[in-house]
Amino acid sequence: MKHQTLTVIVALTFIYSGSIFGQDIAGSKDHPLITRYPGSVIGYYEEQQFQKYYIATGPETGYKQIDKWIEAEGKFTRIYYTVKGQTTLTEVYRNYQSALKKGEFNILAEGSDPVSGISKEVGGRGFLHTFYSKNPFPPNAKIKIKTGSSSSAGACYIAAKIEKAGSSVYVVIGGSQYASDEKVFLVDIIEQTIMQDDLINVNADQILKSLKDNGKASLYGIYFDFDKATVKPESKSTLDEIAKLLKANPTINLYVVGHTDMEGSYDYNITLSKNRAIAIVNELVSKYEISSSRLTADGVGPLAPASSNQTEDGKKLNRRVELVMK
Repeated sequence: MKHQTLTVIVALTFIYSGSIFGQDIAGSKDHPLITRYPGSVIGYYEEQQFQKYYIATGPETGYKQIDKWIEAEGKFTRIYYTVKGQTTLTEVYRNYQSALKKGEFNILAEGSDPVSGISKEVGGRGFLHTFYSKNPFPPNAKIKIKTGSSSSAGACYIAAKIEKAGSSVYVVIGGSQYASDEKVFLVDIIEQTIMQDDLINVNADQILKSLKDNGKASLYGIYFDFDKATVKPESKSTLDEIAKLLKANPTINLYVVGHTDMEGSYDYNITLSKNRAIAIVNELVSKYEISSSRLTADGVGPLAPASSNQTEDGKKLNRRVELVMK
C-alpha cells in the first residue's frame, strides 16, 4: 500500500479546514501547523489561551512513573481524531513521523508498540496512561486513547519541537488501537508564549476574586529598574487598582511579597525581593494614603517559583509580586 503523507504548514494563525473528511464535532478544526491523516474525524476539540503542559521524553521507570519531562506553557490546542477502517496504527504513526521531520521539527521522543501495546517504553500503553495522567482530559470527553476493546492492541507517541520567530512550538501525538477497525489519536499543540507584562491589565475586581479564590494574587504590572528596588512610573495603573481594592474593602489586610528568579545568589535575591516589597508598600502608604498597619512587606526571593527557571520565559513569570490575604 502506498503511504499517504501528511502536510506540515509552519504558521501560528488558525485557519478553518471545514469537515470534508467526515462529521467533525461542531466548532472543531485542524490546526494549521499539522494536518490530519486522510479520513480522520475530529471527536473532541479544545483551545486554551494559556496552559501548562508536561512533555514526556523518556520511558516509564516504575509504576506510573516517568523521570524525563519538559515543562512548557502557552497557547494550547488539543484535537482528538478517530481513524476507522483497516488502516494500521503503524501507517498513521509513520505518516506523522514523516510530516514532522519534513517540517524540520526536532524529534524529542518517539516510539511505538504496534503488537501488544503494553510496553513501558516510549509509546507503549503504560507510558501513555502515565503521560495523560499528567496532561488529563475531561472524563466526559469520550476520548478512548487509554481504553480498548478485546481486539485492541498497539500504541504510539511522538513529541517534537520547532523554533519559529523566537518562539518554541511543541507538537505531541499519542495514538492507540481502540479496536481492530478503529485507531484514535490525540494531537496536542503548545505554542510556548509568555503573558506579556505590558499586556496584563489587572483591575481591583480581578485582584479581589483571586484573593478570595486562591488567598493570593500574582501581579506582573509593577516594574523596577534592573537590580534595583525603585518603583518605576509605569507601575501606576497597577498600584491604582491595588489602592482601589483596599479603599473599597477596608477590612482586607495584605502581605506584599516579592519574588525573583534564580539568577544571582540566594541572599542577594532574598534581600532584593524584600526591598521591592517594601518599596511597593511605601508607594501605597505615601501616595494613596493606605494605612501602613494594613500592609506587611516581605520577600522570598526564588523560593516559590511560578514556573521553571530553565527558560527566559519561565524566569520572567517568576519575577513578580504577590498579594497574600492576611
